[in-house]
Amino acid sequence: MAGWTTLEELVSREFQQALEEGKDPAAVAALRSTLHVQNDSDALRGVHAQLVALPVHAGFAFDEPNDLQAIRALRRDPLQFTSPPLDDALFDRLHGAWLGRCGGCALGKPVELIGLCPPAATRQHTWRDIKRYLTAIDPAEWPIRDFIPAQSPAAGELTRLIALKSTREHISHMESDDDIRYTVLGQLVLADKGASFRTEDVADKWLQNLPYTSVCTAETQAYRNLVVGYDTHESTQWSVSGNTVDWGWVASHLNPYREWIGAQIRIDSYAYAAPGDPALAADFAWRDARLSHTKNGIYGAMACAAMIAAAFASDDVEQVVAAGLGEIPATSRVHAEMLQVVALCADHGNDWEAHEAIFDGICALLGHYSAIHTNNNLAVIVASLLLSGGDYHRGITAAVMAGFDTDCNGATVGSILGAMNGASKLPAHWTARFNDTLKSGIVDYHPVAISECARRSMAILQKMRA
Repeated sequence: MAGWTTLEELVSREFQQALEEGKDPAAVAALRSTLHVQNDSDALRGVHAQLVALPVHAGFAFDEPNDLQAIRALRRDPLQFTSPPLDDALFDRLHGAWLGRCGGCALGKPVELIGLCPPAATRQHTWRDIKRYLTAIDPAEWPIRDFIPAQSPAAGELTRLIALKSTREHISHMESDDDIRYTVLGQLVLADKGASFRTEDVADKWLQNLPYTSVCTAETQAYRNLVVGYDTHESTQWSVSGNTVDWGWVASHLNPYREWIGAQIRIDSYAYAAPGDPALAADFAWRDARLSHTKNGIYGAMACAAMIAAAFASDDVEQVVAAGLGEIPATSRVHAEMLQVVALCADHGNDWEAHEAIFDGICALLGHYSAIHTNNNLAVIVASLLLSGGDYHRGITAAVMAGFDTDCNGATVGSILGAMNGASKLPAHWTARFNDTLKSGIVDYHPVAISECARRSMAILQKMRA
């Protein structure tokens, strides 16, 4: 089994991925032509391997390495902050980050599928679908003012609503979700290994704690490669005991999703362990992200981790965004595209009232990517932060109203603004209905108090600094 889709689908997506990565279009087209006469599984696997092996063509305008040192060498203007002391104020920020992440995630969960409608032409206007769902109830429901209602007169026109436990009528705790499970897993890695953790330790936590049915896209393929690699030796370099795992193979073999959003949603706990230190947070994120992602998929994770870390030391959203961009290659597609998004927001004066025009601008710039790609979803995060001015309500509602991967973006923006404001300043409107309860689906975290998760983050920091 190739994963949770067919081999034909994986190879089809790999052709698009090859073009996005800057591989020679003529070489890609030549490989595509062979599938007209070679359509068996072995041939498909062979074409996929050849696509992955194709070099980036000489005229490609971007330089996008996977190695951490090479990434760091291509940074521009990384920012440094003073790390906060281990005191009650820092605990309040850690608690705020956990609560903030839960609030943004739960807000976006019910409309996640609405935010992922194909084809591309529809996908570029998913914010309009969410608006139509809400305004059919009451025009005052837009801009978003509360958790998503479970029923709407417009529901039949849209992809079905999901996650009813996170709707306005039913929410009583933070329900299990991949955006939260990975935050828990990151905490488990740090609690076990501290700042010296390796990618192997992340993989080990996956295999111990994540059922295969709970992962998707890039994580599905990497998980499959971790398991199948042991049994079939499809990789030529496979020995965990010898510390020679070929992580490039794990992340790229039959994995055309390796620049999608998955790694970007996994890094919060690493940033919580590096408050005020964007470079360290980005380092931690890189160790996790390379398990399943490459290039821009890694950079999105590093940028989000750096922004969260910066939010513990700054209440200036523009500075926080700059800290995120300062930890990724200035020669990458995603860096160039985020500068365009920053400029787009500036053209509208970073005015929250201009959110619809900015959503359209992001779709025009980046709607050609999958709706769950790193680049367009990072654009939503950046724009939502800039439009929020640091206000939690505005930030998470903008992140969800924009469409694309609504729960992921709501969670990340919520984490950043939760760290910036602290739990004591977050609106009870968005936090009280969780009843301080998280049910992650992971042992010792099902259920667990959200405040206890923050205490465990604080204990990790105390141990690391000691």
